[in-house]
Amino acid sequence: MTAKEIFIRFKPAIVRIKSKAGVGTGFIVGEDGQIATNLHVIAGGGTKITVRLVDGAEFQVKRVIAIDPQRDLAVISIDATNLPTLKLGDSDLVSAGDRVVAIGNPLGVLDYTVSDGLISSVRPLDESVTVLQISAPISEGSSGGPLFNPYGEVIGISTFIAVKGQNLNFGVPSNYLLPLINRKGGQTIAAFAAKFERELPRLETIGSIRESAPKHDVSLLDGCSRENLINAFRAISKAIEVGAEVYNRGQHEACFVIYRSAASKLEQDTNQCDGIRRSMTDGLTKASATTDFTQKAWEMRDAFDGLRRVISRRANPNQNRLRNKYRDR
Repeated sequence: MTAKEIFIRFKPAIVRIKSKAGVGTGFIVGEDGQIATNLHVIAGGGTKITVRLVDGAEFQVKRVIAIDPQRDLAVISIDATNLPTLKLGDSDLVSAGDRVVAIGNPLGVLDYTVSDGLISSVRPLDESVTVLQISAPISEGSSGGPLFNPYGEVIGISTFIAVKGQNLNFGVPSNYLLPLINRKGGQTIAAFAAKFERELPRLETIGSIRESAPKHDVSLLDGCSRENLINAFRAISKAIEVGAEVYNRGQHEACFVIYRSAASKLEQDTNQCDGIRRSMTDGLTKASATTDFTQKAWEMRDAFDGLRRVISRRANPNQNRLRNKYRDR
């Protein structure tokens, strides 16, 4: 199917979600009113979350059927029947180079915008989370929208973008939704809102977290080759570039997952030197000592910053060329 054909045929099953947290997108997965979206679209949104269908009809979200915080997914429900639905495809079959079509509500005002592109990469973040990097442009407000393959099947859910860099857009694979749909029960929107008001970090408390990056002696890097230093510096700078944008959007757990994945790869890389591996192990250990994902993200960021600074000093004590290229963000 062409992007136009997908848009015309499946637009009726895509919805606009509005709450006090902003506007997002969702799509209908059950004709009885079950709707899939991102968790961050509804978390912190209060008790009044509205779903608007393509014909303008509006419904209040009554229940949150299931959530997956690790993959930023949620299934909500409204009191409606005989709704058009979208079919999930097998996201395990997608690969780089496959066509993809995105439909969403960018910026919360440009409703039902369609874009197309390619799967740029299928990127494992760690053993339990993989994301789809796509070239189809998406924007804030498109979160929770469907990503279609050429057969009109949903193979992903638009989730976040990286502002730094050109056209770096990401979604989570649709197979992560399978355990969440067609469930019964769940919790009322009031119970869900109360839980997340308690658990989501308050904006005013975020500023109280102070940087405490370790101050390593350059001897930490004894035995490290120039290639070790460059590869480690680039890896953690890339992780910060993507993770910081996710953190600033309020997705602290997703930020931590990105940081943890980069640190784990450096820790387990047998080609890396002991000092780099040891500093990553220390950061992962400190992060594991807390259950708060905001603090976990900061523990990893501190580990990254401490290592970047000592690499910069070791690489060139007089002129930090590496730091000029990859400035602290």
